[in-house]
Amino acid sequence: MQAVERRAGVVETADWLKRGGIIPIVRGDFAAERVLEIGDALLAAPILCMEVTMNTPGATELIALLRTRYGANMRIGAGTVRTVVQFDAAVAAGAQFTLSPSLVMGVVERAQERGVLHIPGVYTASEAEMAWQAGCPILKLFPADQGGPSYLKALRAPLDDVAFAPTGGVSAENAAAWRAAGAVALGVGSTLITGPNQTMADLITRARALKKAWEG
Repeated sequence: MQAVERRAGVVETADWLKRGGIIPIVRGDFAAERVLEIGDALLAAPILCMEVTMNTPGATELIALLRTRYGANMRIGAGTVRTVVQFDAAVAAGAQFTLSPSLVMGVVERAQERGVLHIPGVYTASEAEMAWQAGCPILKLFPADQGGPSYLKALRAPLDDVAFAPTGGVSAENAAAWRAAGAVALGVGSTLITGPNQTMADLITRARALKKAWEG
């Protein structure tokens, strides 16, 4: 029963991310108050998830603050999770999903043990097949800007049952092209959250434009 419940939790989180389609990425030196403001702005857009990378100063503390603030209203993830130690720290802080820039099988296995959605980074067909066969329901195509939507379309010709979330160089200008190529979600960093000095009005405007472009 526990295994079934763990898998159900992974599927529910994956479905949440697919329904929203946009995964905003917080990376850099942000004060805790600013990260909470970013969360409020995203919620107003509305975009109902966000990711804090583990190489952001104080990442686990920020994840814990976000979970406390938003409860069931948002899904909070940890990005740049490259080791099992980082994974365990992120989940202990409250991360509901994790992402990696690469495919680390030890992290994949730990995530499955814990019943947490893990989205590994892949680029080649071989990496994608390995991650998909290992049971990862969403894969992060990274760095997506190197091949663009045409590369994703080529990958999905033989791998049409694999769910990809391109990350890297994604913006409102190319969101529709990514969706047309078969993306199930988009990881979006500096084209959305531009830095610590960004106004929240600008963030809301960017978030709504991105959401509109994605949803068509």
